[in-house]
Amino acid sequence: MQHRTIGSQTVSAIGLGGMPMSIEGRPDQERSVRTIHAALDAGVTLIDTADAYHRDAGEVGHNESLIASALDSWSGDRDGVLVATKGGHLRPGDGSWTLNGRPEYLKEAAAASLKRLGGEAIGLYQFHRPDPEVPYAESVGALAELLDEGVIRMAGISNANPDQIREANEVLGGRLVSVQNQFSPAFRSSLPELQLCAELGIAFLPWSPLGGIKSAGDLGTKHDAFAELAQEKGVSPQRLALAWELALAPVVVPIPGASRPESIEDSVQAGDLQLSDDEVARLSDAAKKVEQQD
Repeated sequence: MQHRTIGSQTVSAIGLGGMPMSIEGRPDQERSVRTIHAALDAGVTLIDTADAYHRDAGEVGHNESLIASALDSWSGDRDGVLVATKGGHLRPGDGSWTLNGRPEYLKEAAAASLKRLGGEAIGLYQFHRPDPEVPYAESVGALAELLDEGVIRMAGISNANPDQIREANEVLGGRLVSVQNQFSPAFRSSLPELQLCAELGIAFLPWSPLGGIKSAGDLGTKHDAFAELAQEKGVSPQRLALAWELALAPVVVPIPGASRPESIEDSVQAGDLQLSDDEVARLSDAAKKVEQQD
């Protein structure tokens, strides 16, 4: 598999998104652990989670605890695995999502995440989503303090626009290492953020890189060009889509969600799928046309 860099750490070019294993429709814990172990056995060294990845009230951090448990029971060396988590987004338990970007809350949330994940510090901590009730610099300032205090080793942001990326990097004194935004063949509106990250040398982590939990299986149906080229190469449209994203810039590290071992085992092979410049352009043009039609 290819490898990419997040801050000071080298990671697998394809990560594992943990959200599907903890929200509505989640599998039983045994299958989730098998999925995480399958990813690790296939060479995945980046796992993405968040304290808000849970279903019911009273189970904040469900996914963090699940990942920590799976790492503890894995037979491999976990020292090389980067677990990235997030804070600032909340789920009351009724299916809704709320926000809390207050610095004092973020610091409390990070401490709680560290306790669930274990270890001396969180590998990568990201501000989950801007809170319009709190100045952005104040929220990101909490991450700067967490870095200085050694609670987290690296800091990132999520769901950010170009101005927020620049502001966050300034507040962090040039220590911003990642931006996690939605990006897929069906959702290209974060292309300016991807390009800015490539310019600044900041890792760009596409979430829902296959179009989301409900749409990932239909990627080939909705995008003819991806289905056609995937058939030519004898791979799944999903694997091809991830390879296309990797080819857009060397800072891109997709984090497809999975709840079955077979899904992540297919996804990780995107790191070995090479596309020509013409093929990348063909897919980009097709995705752009679909986006314009929608």
